[in-house]
Amino acid sequence: MRISQLLPAAPGTIHGDPDREVGGVSHDSRTVSPGHLYAALPGANVHGAKFAPDLIDRGVAAILTDATGWDMIAHSVDPQTLAEVTGLIVEHPRAVLGYVSAAVYGTSGRPQLIGVTGTNGKTTTTYLVDGMLEALGHRTGVIGTVATLIAGVTEPSVRTTPEAPELHALFAKMRAADVDTCAMEVSSHALSQHRVDGAHFAVSGFTNLSQDHLDFHNSMDEYFGVKAELFTRAFSDTAVIVVEDRWGEKMVEAAQVPVRTLGRDDRSDWRIEHTPGESDFVLHLDGPDDEVIALRSPLPGDFNVTNTALAAAMLLEAGIPATDLNEIGRTFVASVPGRMEIIDVSGPRAEGQSHPELLPRAIVDYSHTPDAIEKALESLHADSDELVIIFGAGGDRDRGKRFGMGQAAARGADVIVLTDDNPRTEDPATIRAAIKDGIDAEISTGGARVKKVIEVAERGAAIDQAIAAAGTSTTVLIAGKGHETGQSAGGVVTDFDDRLRTRSALRARLGGVQTGKVHS
Repeated sequence: MRISQLLPAAPGTIHGDPDREVGGVSHDSRTVSPGHLYAALPGANVHGAKFAPDLIDRGVAAILTDATGWDMIAHSVDPQTLAEVTGLIVEHPRAVLGYVSAAVYGTSGRPQLIGVTGTNGKTTTTYLVDGMLEALGHRTGVIGTVATLIAGVTEPSVRTTPEAPELHALFAKMRAADVDTCAMEVSSHALSQHRVDGAHFAVSGFTNLSQDHLDFHNSMDEYFGVKAELFTRAFSDTAVIVVEDRWGEKMVEAAQVPVRTLGRDDRSDWRIEHTPGESDFVLHLDGPDDEVIALRSPLPGDFNVTNTALAAAMLLEAGIPATDLNEIGRTFVASVPGRMEIIDVSGPRAEGQSHPELLPRAIVDYSHTPDAIEKALESLHADSDELVIIFGAGGDRDRGKRFGMGQAAARGADVIVLTDDNPRTEDPATIRAAIKDGIDAEISTGGARVKKVIEVAERGAAIDQAIAAAGTSTTVLIAGKGHETGQSAGGVVTDFDDRLRTRSALRARLGGVQTGKVHS
């Protein structure tokens, strides 16, 4: 694409040859390739234009930047070298980067996009959408926290929603792989930082809203307002909004696109008819068509019934016939790494839990907010004589939620094992103390369920001790890190996977049981 063809996406001034062609876009100086457009963005600490002279020497074809950036470049290279690159100068380069990326990589033939936003449930819902579509014979893609999937091939994810150039390059790869539908998580960070600009969703879904990311957003209202941007005509054609909390009802009022509501009462357009604790349920649409979809949630927990219903409702709004969904609604499969994932000693592909009569049930989940912890524990009560939770909180993140996480754990668990999550650069003991304040406050009310609180700082040791001590009718929930494969502490990231460590602890427990060394 010629630089002059980018002016509709990025109205500005061209310096140099307007007919120079570019074959890709990157804002990362480490990954930009010869013949690409480099987006030199102003940053908090350094302007991206600082790296431009070296990139020009390496064959960059064009640079998108602001006037300050172009002045920096013009004063850093000689006129002859500057003539080898074309500059596209705009006032706010980050604000147009998504649309420039979409223009360069092309929008024709890209997959139909289904977006999901909310505090909890985004990842799970996208995997449920993917599982349903695969069962229907579609060629699919997923973009989100755990990984990027392109027609069954996994690529690791750096963040929940990629930066705009990476995102549009992924859409192009999906188009080349004949992917027809992509389910994608849309984070509040991505919306506020223009990462999804140039993407348009056939249907967008809203799961819920609860406290998280208030280190980034100044208030819950601001957090909500950013999420609401997804439900405008700039990004979406239609929406399905879960109305099981007040934020969902507020989102319906804020949405600027046609909305279907989803809930468990007669006020909802899509109504979930479900018996608590069961996997089977019916999704019923009131209206002239009177559609009824029979579904089964492939994941444990009543909240995953809502996630499954949301996935189905979005596909119905995207044009999937109700008859097709009814055919696969109770048989499709979906497995989400680190989301209510039952850990088996035989490995992740085991058909069923090995030796359940000898071992506690162990579940790894990404729950790291008060609301997520509360819902995860609630979903496990019916099948557990005793409920143990192992958890901590991340450092250098929303400090305000730690107290509430402690309260939620105290209300829902019989035993709490307080440990470290990703302390990052914070003092781990300070983080644990903030959670403990919430636990103690809930106990002081007299309504707490918890009977025992243990503090084991080292996460691996906490898992080992809890698994070794648990009874065979106990459920142990290892919460907070989910699919993550590293632990960040003191500026160093070490290999650590809750799933692997839990499996190791179960195997050690099984060996001890078989030799008579473990007593519950």
